[in-house]
Amino acid sequence: MCGIAGIIGVGSSRKTLGEMLKSIEHRGPDHSGMWLDHNIALGHNRLAIIDLSVQANQPFIDNRYILVFNGEIYNYLELKKELEEYIFNTNSDTEVLLAAYKKWGKDCLHKLNGMFSFAIWDKTEQKLFAARDRFGVKPFHYHLALNTFYFSSEIKSIHKAGINKRPNEKVWSSYLTYGSYGMPNETFWDDIEQLPGGHFLEYSKDKLIKKRWYVFEERIKKHSKKLSFDKVKETYKNLLRDSIKLRFRSDVSVGFNISGGLDSSTLLALVNQDVEKEGIKAYTFYTNDERYNELPWVEQMIAITNNPLVKVLIEPNNSLRKYITDIAFIQDEPFGGIPTIAYSSIFKQAKKDNTLVLLDGQGMDEQWAGYDYYYQKNNNTIQGISKAPFRPNVLSDAFLKLAEKPVYPKPFEDEVLNKQYRDLFYTKIPRALRFNDRISMAYSTELREPFLDYRLVEFAFAQPLEHKISNGIQKILLRELVSEYLSDSITYAPKRPLQTPQREWLGNELRDLVTKSIEELKNSTFQKWFNFEELDKEWKNYLDGDNDSSFHIWQWVNLALIN
Repeated sequence: MCGIAGIIGVGSSRKTLGEMLKSIEHRGPDHSGMWLDHNIALGHNRLAIIDLSVQANQPFIDNRYILVFNGEIYNYLELKKELEEYIFNTNSDTEVLLAAYKKWGKDCLHKLNGMFSFAIWDKTEQKLFAARDRFGVKPFHYHLALNTFYFSSEIKSIHKAGINKRPNEKVWSSYLTYGSYGMPNETFWDDIEQLPGGHFLEYSKDKLIKKRWYVFEERIKKHSKKLSFDKVKETYKNLLRDSIKLRFRSDVSVGFNISGGLDSSTLLALVNQDVEKEGIKAYTFYTNDERYNELPWVEQMIAITNNPLVKVLIEPNNSLRKYITDIAFIQDEPFGGIPTIAYSSIFKQAKKDNTLVLLDGQGMDEQWAGYDYYYQKNNNTIQGISKAPFRPNVLSDAFLKLAEKPVYPKPFEDEVLNKQYRDLFYTKIPRALRFNDRISMAYSTELREPFLDYRLVEFAFAQPLEHKISNGIQKILLRELVSEYLSDSITYAPKRPLQTPQREWLGNELRDLVTKSIEELKNSTFQKWFNFEELDKEWKNYLDGDNDSSFHIWQWVNLALIN
């Protein structure tokens, strides 16, 4: 896990690349390296996870090719066996990735099981090839100027290269109006785009070509044969066990995150069944608020497996206020509020414990249709809401006109599948992966998501609805699977959104933070975006008890912090 940066064209220089790398040094504190040639500069900050030797440092050079790579290729040992003719000088997945590219070219992408964002410079053809993993776990941002192409793992790094920091007003307006975080190619900043997950690009002679390499709709067709419930359960369990084993490949310590939900329960159960490592630490956060207390569920599960449990307390004090500001800087774009802040505290603690790799349960709801709105006739993307969590009435007329209600592809005849597809590639998963990449890398730790192994997602997604819900019980197959290891009180507990007392804190203990943020907006470059008379009314209404949702309040705070 690392940070990458590069400049191709007349703007390249050691000084500029050095500034870019310094701004993302948190992503890789173990080594920082550069490779420069005429009109090209490639850089890398390394977090050493596999093969800790200096020989595995990057940029990785092999005669014709120079590679900078962020992520992990989990099946690198299996690929190494297919590349017997290549003489390896390291035990790293980095060298396996480059060898795979040398043998198979861009087709190597289909052989990779991992999370990755990488760029390869071809000295012979004077061409850059860059690619991003199937679901976009690892980021790739870029700016294309007249004669220069810049790229990096984080937006702040590109701004450090001298690209003006101007808000993309259409994306911001759509976020404040509809809660949209942008399309897969967009960011919240003008002239900075992201390469969508499952895409590659080639840049040569001032020309940029982008292409989708992972076509999910085609991939799931291979699962068209209908299987019995028991056969599906057996197949999925075997795939999941293999996914977890692959993600425990590491030369540093590995732990996992846990909440009180079914997905975490499944991860906990199978880790302890299959991984031959003693004392694997489990991490969770808590707030000491009984209304949102997951600890009883977590401790009930841990009592079965006896993993060491590290509990991280989050409280609404001055330290939290500073912490919110720090994470806003790290994120570069709007993020998920106090739950993201609380989740980030786990990585902070793990780093102190020298647990450098953590696994979590992201991605299960989207493949097994676990959200309530999948079975409702609406276009919601948030579970359990009764009214819109946005307040477009606080926006000025001119700014509101810029908003564009997102319209997502519907490649399937089944509406539930279309909602799952939307969440996988346009809404929930891209959003969560961005939040989580930033907070894990902020503390030089690596996050791995075994449930987002593409084999699992494709197989589960393709299953008929009766394998996903039965007699009103969602994720029925997963519940049946994990019931082999855990009690029914855990396995069949209703889904509970992972929550914090954000609504209460923003109106009480963190009220001063909100008030200060609103005042800052009134005196900021964003002031023309708002009708502050309406905004002040909404804030008063919130304090007076209209607080079923706090998302609109958090949006204002988030904007003020990013300014």
